[in-house]
Amino acid sequence: MLKTIYLREKRDTLENMYVAHNRALVQLAEKNEKIVSVYGDFPSGEVGEVFQEKYPDRLIDVGIAEGHLITSAAGLADAGWIPFTHCHDIFALGRGYNQIRQNLAYDNRNAKVVLCNSGVVWPAIGPSHQTIEDIAALRAIPNLLILSPSDAISTEKATFAAADYVGPVILRLPFTGAAFPILYANDFEFEIGKAVCIHEGSDVAILATGILVNSALQVAEELEKEGIQVRVLDIQTIKPLDEEAILSAAKETDAIVTVEDGNIYGGLGGAVSELTSENYPVLVKRVGVKDQFGDSGTIEEIKECLGLTPPMIKQAVYEVMERKGTKKKRKGRK
Repeated sequence: MLKTIYLREKRDTLENMYVAHNRALVQLAEKNEKIVSVYGDFPSGEVGEVFQEKYPDRLIDVGIAEGHLITSAAGLADAGWIPFTHCHDIFALGRGYNQIRQNLAYDNRNAKVVLCNSGVVWPAIGPSHQTIEDIAALRAIPNLLILSPSDAISTEKATFAAADYVGPVILRLPFTGAAFPILYANDFEFEIGKAVCIHEGSDVAILATGILVNSALQVAEELEKEGIQVRVLDIQTIKPLDEEAILSAAKETDAIVTVEDGNIYGGLGGAVSELTSENYPVLVKRVGVKDQFGDSGTIEEIKECLGLTPPMIKQAVYEVMERKGTKKKRKGRK
């Protein structure tokens, strides 16, 4: 049984996750002269103003050429550097997918791909730039490690973990222009391949990833007042999944809700459903983008439009609880 660890008592502090990522990247560069930041069609300030000031010879702008960006990272890795690439998620995926597959994953090169502006929860440009398919597309590629931190603290620690890991890593980060609640205390330890239990419960389990983890935690705290005990797992590593934690949640709650800011087809919900169906069939309700493109609007309007709000998560919990109760009654009659 996982223990609730490192969670802050109050979550009213906000921080931009790119500030945390760049803070970690500068610290890494100070310790390791092989760390290099590479970016394409992306504001240099968000790639890291401090990094640019301290290590201008280790900051490379390739322009609007995402395929070249990934190929350059492969070459840098072959030469012994540890490159972190930065560009919009939609273009890393749409224009650099073949290079991620062939040049990084197939050859198992030590490069780190930072997916900037991932998911749909960002208002700047709309559906053309929002990404619904990245988790599904990337977790199908062998050798890729996929990290999905949920706040600034876990982002900083995930950046350190990505640098320490020898091999290709995907680091999935949200909208660059917003700050999100800090969930974890500064002593939080990010462990690759391990979920974090941030709320105990045995009635139902919510498995969430990225910035929607905070919403899942909010729902669990609200439902606790109603007498419903919800276990919340922060799935910070999408690949490899923490199979032990997920199957324990399935066996001990008999009902799962997954929460993600991408397409439920092939995403976290798909991964959890695949795992449980083969090992311990259980009720799984997927909260996420329901096979549609995103929309324009404010962050809250987009979440409302796509069904990514706390009330929608709560409704999913009610549904699996009701279905679980019906299932038990049917078993009883037999």
